[in-house]
Amino acid sequence: MSVIFARGGAAAAILVVSAQGALADLSAQDVWGDWKAYLTSTGYTVSGTEAVSGSTLTISDVSMAMPIPEEDGTGTISFPEIQFIENGDGTVNVLLPAEFPMGFEFSGDGETFAGKLIYSHDGNPMKVAGDDENMSYDYTSSKVSLTLDELSADGEAVPAEAAKVQVIMNDVVTKSTMKVAGARSYDQTMTASSLTYDMGFNDPEGEGNGSFKGALQGLSFTGTGTVPDGLESPDMAALLEAGFAFDGTFTFTGGNGAISGMDGSESFAMESNSQGGAFTVAMDKQHLTYDISQVATNVNISGSEIPFPLALSMAETGFKLMMPLAKSEEEQDFALGVTLRDFAVPEMLWGMVDPTGQLPHDPATVILDLAGKGKVLFDLFDPKAMEAVEKGEEQPGELNALTVKQLQVSAAGAELTGTGDFTFNNEDLTSFDGMPAPAGVANLKLVGANTLIDKLIGMGLMSDSDAMGARMMMGMLAVPGEGEDTLTSKIEISEDGQIHANGQRIK
Repeated sequence: MSVIFARGGAAAAILVVSAQGALADLSAQDVWGDWKAYLTSTGYTVSGTEAVSGSTLTISDVSMAMPIPEEDGTGTISFPEIQFIENGDGTVNVLLPAEFPMGFEFSGDGETFAGKLIYSHDGNPMKVAGDDENMSYDYTSSKVSLTLDELSADGEAVPAEAAKVQVIMNDVVTKSTMKVAGARSYDQTMTASSLTYDMGFNDPEGEGNGSFKGALQGLSFTGTGTVPDGLESPDMAALLEAGFAFDGTFTFTGGNGAISGMDGSESFAMESNSQGGAFTVAMDKQHLTYDISQVATNVNISGSEIPFPLALSMAETGFKLMMPLAKSEEEQDFALGVTLRDFAVPEMLWGMVDPTGQLPHDPATVILDLAGKGKVLFDLFDPKAMEAVEKGEEQPGELNALTVKQLQVSAAGAELTGTGDFTFNNEDLTSFDGMPAPAGVANLKLVGANTLIDKLIGMGLMSDSDAMGARMMMGMLAVPGEGEDTLTSKIEISEDGQIHANGQRIK
């Protein structure tokens, strides 16, 4: 579905973007012609009936059709009219109706899915300035909404009460700069005071239903992109190879959400809120990057399968991923990170594990930050190659190097921290039972482990024999460090497969 999102982003950049302020003459036909060129360059087939009256160019019965990968079929987006109005000062206003339907239809594998969305705004135009190689858009609206109006599956209408979708944005300001010089590049910004969403479904043939509601405050978006020109095959692989790229960051200052569902006698509900977060995504022919973070998050969960309501809180959550996309015999960078800082659970849950309060009930933290180098040995956008990898007929890639930039795990009064740096020999798959042979060093520090073991024994959660085994393992791999109940360990793996712990050979 990545093709849908990429092309959908291209359409959004045309339909809802905005502006810069260059000074040059533009005609209505210049702007419309550039829209068509932009959309067709990303795979759309664009059609519409053109009519000129004075300084106004009206395009009616507008249709944008896009091919989607074979398994997903095809899709179309249509709406009744766009007006391009020359202002007499070299700028052009693009006017959409204050309310209009947007149709969509997807088909594939013998199934069809169609519907209609109602798009509404306060009727303000987008103002376009510049010249035919450098256009800027400026748009504001006090309110923009998108509401599901019709839905059908395989030609049969879905009852209105079976599905609900409504998204509303307030105080929207968007600005965009579009440059054409071989490849097309754009810079975008968007702000909105709030976004609310209300989605739900009811199974007309059963007892199931679901609801998704929430709001975000203080929205902001900045992004850049490059769209290549003159593609013969506008699929994702061809787009990336020709230079398609984007980089965008979305932030918000606060938010809340609620999810609930019921299936017969079973029910589930979750409510959450936070004090803001950020989401960054970037993609080019070499890499795909995600970076997601959120602060001061609270979650409340209840349900028929949960014995009592759960109230969880997290000071910070985060996930980041950078992965190579291009098939190559050369090493490429990758990264992976997970952050769960100050994760707290309710005392009721602690009471089930530690009724006498022997363990510290401080919030837990898990942080892992990895970076490395590897090879991608198949084309990620080739369905046949993907199938061969899934069947085990081809190797997906190689791990060549891994750096543990940060490791931190703290809970119940104990804490493990560490760093490490390793390389991997993919020619040696025997020394470590089918895994590429590593070589490198890891430095670890463990604080509070013996105290935690003593308390677990006293609570009856660990036997003396299990504790003895754990302590023997720690004695073999670690040495006393500075401070009370502190162990350190330096694990070295040599290229010939030997493993040393603090200078003592253990393999």
